[in-house]
Parts: sequence; C-alpha cells; structure tokens
Amino acid sequence: MKKKSVHVKYSTALIQLPLVNDNPLTEVRTPVDVATVCHDMSELAQECFHILVLNSRNKLLSRCLISIGTLDSTIVHARDVFRQAILEHGSALVLCHNHPSGDPTPSAEDLRITRQLILAGQVLGIMVMDHIILGRKSTGNPGYLSLREAGICDFTGNPS
Repeated sequence: MKKKSVHVKYSTALIQLPLVNDNPLTEVRTPVDVATVCHDMSELAQECFHILVLNSRNKLLSRCLISIGTLDSTIVHARDVFRQAILEHGSALVLCHNHPSGDPTPSAEDLRITRQLILAGQVLGIMVMDHIILGRKSTGNPGYLSLREAGICDFTGNPS
C-alpha cells in the first residue's frame, strides 16, 4: 500500500523594519519633519515606537524601531531607547509612536513614559526634543500631535 504524502504549507509573518540610516542629510526640526520621516507608521495595525537619533545640527543619523506592541499599547524602556543614540554619538532624539485608532490623543501611559525618558536623557546628556504621536489625517487634524507644541510635557529641563 502506497503512503499518501501530506504537504503542509507554512507561512511566515514578514516584517519590514525601517531601522537605520535614513537619509543623513534630512534635517529634523519640527513635528511636520518627524511626521514626514515617519509617515509610514500612521496606517499600522499595531502600536510601534520609534526614535529619530539626531546629531548636534539636528540632522537625522538614524530612525530606529524600539518596540512593536499590540492594538493599543507597546512596552518601552529607557535602556532600549537610548542604546542606539549612545552607539551613534547622537546628541538628541525625537520619540515617535503611532495610535492605530487614528486618534493621536496621548494616554496617561504615553505621558508617563515621555516624562521618564526626558529625565533619563538629562542623566545621559542626550536631549529629548519631542514626542510625536501619529494618527490619521482628518478635517482639522494634521494626523499627529506634538507633546512639545501642545505644552503637555516639559521638554525645557533637557541639558543644554
């Protein structure tokens, strides 16, 4: 009797990560600049946290994925956030994450982690310039929220 062979098909989840070395000539000074560099995050189905590592002239050294979370949260730790900035001799960074719901309103956890990272940056001598939350564009909504521009967090305590 001949044995039937069973072919099982397996598929693998492929993740395309925009990790390091975006255009090093890109200047990042405003929330619009950040939203432009990170525009591909606005339609993601999971929360993702990225940092933009900048040199002393606000030129983009790299864009780094820090974590991929779930529909409404992601885990972020200071050691992961500052690792790449230290390795690349970055002088500043911008925090950026998306809200899959499309609403860029910050959660209590967003504010807590931002304040914690500002303090860690002070200790390390790496300025946290802003935290941009990406959502979706709509009438009267540019599709992002800058915690600095909104005056929600105090970024002025950064080292000079």
